[in-house]
Amino acid sequence: MIPLSQLWLPILLAAVVVHIAGFVMWMVMPHHRNDWSKLPDEDGILNALRGAGVGGGQYNFPHPPSREAMKDPTFVAKCEAGPMGHLIMAAPGNWNMNRSLGQYFLYTLAISFTVGYLTSRTLAAGADYLAVFRVAGVAATLAYMGALAPAAIWFNRTWSSIRREMFDGVVFGLLTAGVFGWLWPQ
Repeated sequence: MIPLSQLWLPILLAAVVVHIAGFVMWMVMPHHRNDWSKLPDEDGILNALRGAGVGGGQYNFPHPPSREAMKDPTFVAKCEAGPMGHLIMAAPGNWNMNRSLGQYFLYTLAISFTVGYLTSRTLAAGADYLAVFRVAGVAATLAYMGALAPAAIWFNRTWSSIRREMFDGVVFGLLTAGVFGWLWPQ
């Protein structure tokens, strides 16, 4: 068992590498460019949302007030007529990219810390690169891609965008594995 204090460098470096890779995946490579579409009559829809007083939050529509209401003919008719969906609204104002980047870095750091913890409890100092790569890679890949499918299953995200994010998760897992294998204590 390796103390986590000996893994501070691979934990930090893996988080930095994944953070940079995330930037490259989303800003440089073309595979996420069509994940989101523009609304038809965007201005009209935005004006309607503003007029209705829709603030920041998560919404589903039509929204049943209870389980029993899901069987009500009026609710069923609304569902059949459509549209049905989920809406995530940010509070009005300028989007704070620095806050989002900081939160994402903390997320990658938490994953790297967890991968370091699991790997340090699984392998001894001096373990072979490939053994470290396997354990860290499986853990990191599960962390980066394991929870994506429910967004398509339950919230109608497109499977094509989820598959692209899962691809990213595999890349992030392999990068994390490489860093841990390279910097594993001897």
